[in-house]
Amino acid sequence: MTASFLSFLGLAARAGRVKTGDDTVLKEMRKGSLHLVIIASDASPNTQKKFRDKSSYYHVPMLIAKDRDSLGQAIGKHSRVIVGVTDKGFANKLISMLDD
Repeated sequence: MTASFLSFLGLAARAGRVKTGDDTVLKEMRKGSLHLVIIASDASPNTQKKFRDKSSYYHVPMLIAKDRDSLGQAIGKHSRVIVGVTDKGFANKLISMLDD
């Protein structure tokens, strides 16, 4: 995760295109309104497996972030374990930033 990736994630959050929290992200995934899930690398193994399975089932790309503190700081909140991006444009840009 580069600084520009985290900055762009912050931009998505300020635009209101980011959801956080296990229950909220799962609900949005079931509705089909998420285009990307980002999970902290220091999330529990159970949480990582749960969201890896759900992401696969609902065909939502999943990325692993640095840690919960940097993920939370990027979106202007306290530490966050899971973040979902609801805008396809933001999601695609974030994915392409990792490919570069």
